[in-house]
Amino acid sequence: MAQIRGTAGYHLGNQSPFGNAGRSDGTTNDPSPLDAIREQTSKIEDWLDTVSDPLKPYLPAVGRFLIVVTFLEDALRIVTQWKDQLLYLHDYRHIWTGVTHLFLIINVIAMTACSIMIIARKQSDFAVAGLIGVVVLQGIGYGLVFDLNFFLRNLSVMGGLLMVMSDSWIRKKFAPAGLPQLDEKDRKMYVQLAGRVLLIFLFIGFVFRGDWSFWRIIASVLGLVACLMVVVGFKTKWSSTFLVLLLSVFNVSVNNFWTLHPHHPHKDFAKYDFFQILSIVGGLLLLVNMGPGHFSVDEKKKVY
Repeated sequence: MAQIRGTAGYHLGNQSPFGNAGRSDGTTNDPSPLDAIREQTSKIEDWLDTVSDPLKPYLPAVGRFLIVVTFLEDALRIVTQWKDQLLYLHDYRHIWTGVTHLFLIINVIAMTACSIMIIARKQSDFAVAGLIGVVVLQGIGYGLVFDLNFFLRNLSVMGGLLMVMSDSWIRKKFAPAGLPQLDEKDRKMYVQLAGRVLLIFLFIGFVFRGDWSFWRIIASVLGLVACLMVVVGFKTKWSSTFLVLLLSVFNVSVNNFWTLHPHHPHKDFAKYDFFQILSIVGGLLLLVNMGPGHFSVDEKKKVY
């Protein structure tokens, strides 16, 4: 392709050096398959922008709410299952009785307060730090630190929380005059990159778990391609939208806890799983709204 472009440039638009009207050796300037794919995905992105225009003002609020919904549900679960939680922490985790009460109270207060702060866009940095602290504290308290599924899912949840932090920085309109802004700009770019990368860890756990049916293989392959596009920041809005749709369909069809009997042994896990995936979908919605940030292929294409 480079040789064809060089030859065309040298002969000034396929003009023959011997005065002929043009070349007839079968060489064409047809776009490469990669260029054709880029053209089609650009059309899809333009169509998505047109369709989503009415929703764009609401995406940040919806994304923030979905990100913290798993923490609100977890706080409600602790309150409604207080005795069971105390029994598990005391009998199975061998934590002292007084400490178990303190552990649960701290979790409920922190999850509720920080979630409300994020929804209201008040002190988002402190709220995100508080919820990340809750994730770490619960991993230690419930003995889930070395559980791979818990680890991958909560990495994705942390990625969503980092997207909230990045979104709050982007929305800051006031900056004191005379103060250097480079450090904050760099910090925002790194946090946005980290959030983008962490978001896709849930899907890695999804791929390596469960049966390998035909449709699951197809969904896994397409999802992994979309995850790689999110990581490198290539066609990020398109790939993030695809992951939102894919995870939403999977969540409703597999984690449909509302169809299970109240005493079904897997009801609580399905419910927990459902709200965690909702949180990651919220992070992807913020990514759709904000874009991939400076460290991405999409941003570099604007420069070059």
